[in-house]
Amino acid sequence: MQNEFVKLYKKYIKRRGADKLLSYLVNNGFLEAPASTKYHGSYEGGLVEHSVNVMNRLMRREILRDYTKETLAIAGLLHDVCKLDNYIKQETDGKETYEYNKNAFPAGHGEKSIFLIQRFMNLTDEEILAIRWHMGAFDDAVRGGSRDINAAYERSKLAVYLHLADMAATYIDE
Repeated sequence: MQNEFVKLYKKYIKRRGADKLLSYLVNNGFLEAPASTKYHGSYEGGLVEHSVNVMNRLMRREILRDYTKETLAIAGLLHDVCKLDNYIKQETDGKETYEYNKNAFPAGHGEKSIFLIQRFMNLTDEEILAIRWHMGAFDDAVRGGSRDINAAYERSKLAVYLHLADMAATYIDE
């Protein structure tokens, strides 16, 4: 699946800085990272598998045909780059597990993905909204009472569909 991620990334994401972002991801463990500690993709490479599943779901949505394939690939493949340093591999009773890295940079989930990406490559406003709000009601800001998600979803069809693709990949594909 790691090779598939790199292949899809190089095929669809062409904007300036994309090559440097990919190098950063590869050199900092993104391809090996789990998607979670105990839920979906809680194994080496689980994050890449999840990211490819999300991108594939976005690419199949006819309603998103007005978006470029690059935008759909960015949203799908990169929405969870925030997890790059979130987990530490452990061995428990001879079994490989992961635990949360207490030293991970403590920025919000979507926000952290955005600023990591934008260190290398610019995002459009719509890509920012989609990545920022892909957690939907699971986002800490929403649980704290923020209503910004409503405005984001009203403004961005991609934000809504990235959240749905993320949930479908998590609970159906994986």
